[in-house]
Amino acid sequence: MSQTMQLNNELIQQWLNKKMNLQEINLELITKNFDDDLKMSYLKEYKRLRYLKRSFAAGIYLGVGAIIGFLGCVFMVMNIMPHMFDFFLYSSTLIAAGLVFYGLYLLFEG
Repeated sequence: MSQTMQLNNELIQQWLNKKMNLQEINLELITKNFDDDLKMSYLKEYKRLRYLKRSFAAGIYLGVGAIIGFLGCVFMVMNIMPHMFDFFLYSSTLIAAGLVFYGLYLLFEG
């Protein structure tokens, strides 16, 4: 029968709020005399929550960039305001591409 380990989520949230790196967390777990299995569980959960938080932010940037790019394209093609053609063609595309690439950076660089 396997023993289930109960992790202290408040402790993990404190680490996330302080933006501690893995070495600092490992050092803190060693000073609190946690066994190796429990340390690995804490580190694994910390990595999972950090990646989840980062991928959520990446999704927001990707979504906003896609919406701005789509609206810029639609407004440019419809040519509703002829004096704003250059803005929709260049500025919205530049902003949208920047947001999308930053979202991709957050998503893939981890």
